Amino acid sequence: MADIRAQSLRRFAAKLVKAPYLPGLLLVAAIVSALVYTDFVRKQAAETTARTKVHEELSLIRSKLEGKINGNILLAQGLAAAIATQPDMPLSTFDRLAGHLMKSGTQIRSVALAPDLVVNHVYPLKGNEKVLGLDYRKNDDQRSAVYRARDENRVTLAGPINLIQGGQGLLVRYPVTFTDTHGKETFWGILSAVVDLDKLYRESGLNAASENLHITVGAIDHNNGSTRYFYGDRAEVGEVPAAAAIDLGYEQWILLATPKQGWNVLPEGTATFRLSLALVGLLIILPLVWVGRLMRERHDNILALRNREEQLEELSQRLEVALETSQIGVWDYDVDEDILIWDERMRDIYDLPRHQVENIYQDWERSVHPEDVEIARATFAETVSTGRKYITQFRIVTRTGDVRHVRAYGTAYRDHRGHYKIVGVNWNVTEDMRLQDELKAAKKKAEEQNRELEIARKRMEYNSLHDALTGLPNRRFLDQVLAERDNGHGSPTMTLLHIDLDRFKDINDTLGHGAGDRILKHTADTLLANVGVADFVARIGGDEFVVITSCDCAESCSPLADKLIEGISRPVDYNGHECRVGASIGVASRCDLLEKADDLLINADIALYEAKRRGRNRVEFFSDALRAVAVSNKRTADEILRGLEQGEFIPYFQPQFDARTLEIAGVEALARWEHPEKGMLPPSAFLPIAEALNNVAQIDASILHQALFQYHRWQAEGLAIPQVSVNISAQRLLDDNLIDKLRELAPAPGSLSFELLESISFDDEDDMLLSRIKAIKELGIAIELDDFGTGYASIISLINLSPRRLKIDRQLIKPVLTCESQQQLVRSIIDIGRSRGIESVAEGIETMEHAAVLRDLGCDFLQGYALARPMSADQFLAFAREYKPAAQRDRRRA
Repeated sequence: MADIRAQSLRRFAAKLVKAPYLPGLLLVAAIVSALVYTDFVRKQAAETTARTKVHEELSLIRSKLEGKINGNILLAQGLAAAIATQPDMPLSTFDRLAGHLMKSGTQIRSVALAPDLVVNHVYPLKGNEKVLGLDYRKNDDQRSAVYRARDENRVTLAGPINLIQGGQGLLVRYPVTFTDTHGKETFWGILSAVVDLDKLYRESGLNAASENLHITVGAIDHNNGSTRYFYGDRAEVGEVPAAAAIDLGYEQWILLATPKQGWNVLPEGTATFRLSLALVGLLIILPLVWVGRLMRERHDNILALRNREEQLEELSQRLEVALETSQIGVWDYDVDEDILIWDERMRDIYDLPRHQVENIYQDWERSVHPEDVEIARATFAETVSTGRKYITQFRIVTRTGDVRHVRAYGTAYRDHRGHYKIVGVNWNVTEDMRLQDELKAAKKKAEEQNRELEIARKRMEYNSLHDALTGLPNRRFLDQVLAERDNGHGSPTMTLLHIDLDRFKDINDTLGHGAGDRILKHTADTLLANVGVADFVARIGGDEFVVITSCDCAESCSPLADKLIEGISRPVDYNGHECRVGASIGVASRCDLLEKADDLLINADIALYEAKRRGRNRVEFFSDALRAVAVSNKRTADEILRGLEQGEFIPYFQPQFDARTLEIAGVEALARWEHPEKGMLPPSAFLPIAEALNNVAQIDASILHQALFQYHRWQAEGLAIPQVSVNISAQRLLDDNLIDKLRELAPAPGSLSFELLESISFDDEDDMLLSRIKAIKELGIAIELDDFGTGYASIISLINLSPRRLKIDRQLIKPVLTCESQQQLVRSIIDIGRSRGIESVAEGIETMEHAAVLRDLGCDFLQGYALARPMSADQFLAFAREYKPAAQRDRRRA
């Protein structure tokens, strides 16, 4: 390997020596390098000159800025010193001093006095009125800087900053102290001076310099080393600017500048200089190139002759190898002398002896297959007579009887003697023909399989676009139809009916899914039987259907919708059971293509929701009013989610009183929404939407945490509030982590009570809910049954739950003053509870007469506006501190 590598290197070196252009190329490279270096040195000198000029101009600006800023600080110090010597200086005297100072060519635009850190005077007053009354102790933006000036007893400079009176400026703050009558150094306040930035930039030459330079000015933060740029654009200055620093003693400014045309500006006369260099280089290079070209041509001619000889030899060898490898036979037929010459491969193809070199035309003709001989003879004769190319394919029969397929190619010419000849080739394509036959069979089979696949694809596509149970188009098919309508296919006007079955779940739950399937097929048959031929019907969900019809408006589809409800509502027999469902329909229309078809589906869904809300088994038409309600509900839902994140849901507290002593016996925490725009909202404004969002449990949890916090606050204040009760929703009860969360809160036994809405049914002996309530009781949390008398509660519920209290709903309490039967009903509820050891609470006590009647009826506790309204946490704390039962009785008598 080492010898081979050495030989290769020697051959490469020899080629380099023989290369005619090598000396010229080396000289050209040297000349070009010298010219480029000369131009580079000239550019470097120009950039150095430009940097020196920019540094000089930037240093002048730095000096002016530094001098003027320090001058303004000294003037402010002078005013501060005057106040320090005369703390009770009259404001008129101060105004004269400030006015004299501002006429002396300074950049100070206003001066403010802040004794005890509250601004009480500013000069001049015009344009600076907003500064008066500014309390630095309450201003988050300026408090820390003012405290630093006071605590460090030194002047501070801040800015540029946004001024309260408007605009921007530099703010010089100077702490003012004076020596009191006891010789003690006393802090008087802060003197602030605003430096006019525009005037400062203009008079220091910064604005004038910006016409030719990109300039930026920044302040370095001594705390973290970062730089804040406040003048110019830092990106325009670039990465290698000229720099200058201003040390103000209190902070450091940095000035950066680059020429607007950049550092790489070509010096004057660069084009002439470069042209001269190029001409000198050409005078040296061109003769060298010409001589090298002549030597190259001579060398190339010698190499070309050698290459042609070698190529001819290689082609002969390749042709022989190709013919041998491919088994192509060569033949030559002399037409004039009827002599046919075959090479060895031709004789192998035709299965003839190899020693037989010369043949005649009849030898070939006898070998051709009898079925192909006529066509083969005619084709060859045509070539002989016309001289056209001979291209054909035929079969031959060998001496052993084998049939071979032969492909032939030939061309006619005349040799040097003038003989008419045809030279050509033959090759055996029997294997190719066999492969072609196999390929044809495979192609036929593949075509049959493709047809089967196409049938299967169409079947799968049909199944993917249709419901398997009813055979109707599905949601995917509906989306395609709506998209086509949006793209201009079909009539632009259309009406969409969104149908949802009522009580379908009851059928599934009671009779099984077989009955449900029977109802769905009945619904599909009803829809198809009542819609038009051009109408579209689809099943898009479990019990949801859609009909697209070409009605001009929604109201014109009212008869169709009524027929559909009537047909769907007809009873269906299933295994001897009469199954009956209803249907709610939402209808929406569009009159042109400006409204998207997807929006039409949404509108119909809104109308369907309204139909279900208004009692089901009815038709509702979409309107702008419904859209407004939907948009409002969506906005409220978004605001609820934001309100939960921002902690806007807070408890209001309404006390409960002992019916006999009127002492506070407990407090109910009621959820309120402290909306940032709409103010305080009651539960009716947000609970229905929160239930739809499944966020009621989060609201309950937030109110519980806040209520427990306030309870501990009452205890710390020494208020004897026995307990606080909070509402708990069904969502909260179904939370699997509820018990663990309550254990983490660890409320004191007897301090917390959960109010369960009576609308939560416990008559079905729900083991999970009952076990959850049992676990809650074991944590020392009492259970109260709220709104008793309006929901599902029964005697069985009372036995299963064993609540500590029953809260009698206000609808039962209100008529007790005028209706004796209502009194008997309330008394019965109280007696039932007492028989089970359950206390009673009367809600909605609107007058003291109600309180007296309920006390006489045996009610234990009272709650209502006549005694106390719901209050915020701070309001209730103040109420509980001042409340005395005797005072309450006195107010009742009054």
